[in-house]
Amino acid sequence: MVDTVNSLVARLHDVLVGLLTDGAATLVSGQDGSAGLRDVIARATALGPDGAWLAAAGHANLFGLAVARGQVDPAVSHLDAAVAAGFNDCVVLHAAPIRPLHHDSRFRALYERMRITRADLDELFWLHREMQIMSREAQQASVDNIGRLDTGVSLLPQAPLPTREPNTHGVLITRIDLAATQTALRRAAVKADFQRNSGNTSLSLIDDTWDHPRARYDARHADELDARRQQAADARAFVERPGADTALVPCPPLGSITYPG
Repeated sequence: MVDTVNSLVARLHDVLVGLLTDGAATLVSGQDGSAGLRDVIARATALGPDGAWLAAAGHANLFGLAVARGQVDPAVSHLDAAVAAGFNDCVVLHAAPIRPLHHDSRFRALYERMRITRADLDELFWLHREMQIMSREAQQASVDNIGRLDTGVSLLPQAPLPTREPNTHGVLITRIDLAATQTALRRAAVKADFQRNSGNTSLSLIDDTWDHPRARYDARHADELDARRQQAADARAFVERPGADTALVPCPPLGSITYPG
């Protein structure tokens, strides 16, 4: 099968979903998904200029893995490769795990090489904010599901991905990060629902006192919550700011950005 940009986007998405799903376990075991990311980089590089941003995405995620493992030199090396290939997400470089690198002169030099437009920066803030919102909603949904007696499955609503043509390819990298986050959280929610459903089904068959009216109420209540969450997600859809500047400029000064929380 011949690689295309679209096929490698799907491949990268799947690799990132695996990292998000099994991240803690894989970091402990050492099987941290780096092989999948290196495969994406190699195949994207073979595509030439069209695949450069996907190679940047692979290096950016290897940078994140190296930071998580406390490996500063490999982290800087991967960030260098990512920036050279078009990575420019200056927002994520202000996240808490990365802030200690702000004092590294090599990191600072790489940051100063990045260029962004105001319009793309607006979207980057939205993408990272949406990742945080969806993570919080996933946690809240798991709390809301405690004690549910029904056997329904609740998909976590998600805001639509932006469809604007970005000024820089680096924005496409963060769109994939958000899409992978959405997929991983939804899969975790569905898995938890299936486990709850299996237990509820077994108990309802053997327990003559099973509260069927309560189960029907729980199902209706869950559907209402899902509808409200979907309305809220739709309302959060990204809207490009009229007149947002599309000229390439240096990223905001290091330390001037507050990571969305």
